[in-house]
Amino acid sequence: MQATVKGFDAATGSGSVLLDDGTELPFDGEAFAAGGLRLLRLGQRVNLAMDGDRISVVTLSTFPIPSRD
Repeated sequence: MQATVKGFDAATGSGSVLLDDGTELPFDGEAFAAGGLRLLRLGQRVNLAMDGDRISVVTLSTFPIPSRD
């Protein structure tokens, strides 16, 4: 699933994204760390992996979702 970064706190690694339908979803530092990124910019397109209704991975839209083995 893809989304656009709405907000990001570099100190905690948490933030929120907007889905293409306008739904805002929060993510925590654990989901950010799982994507292997160092920073996100507002408006940046990202790929998301979901675990139920929680975002479990946030990474760049040009990167594959990391395997969770």
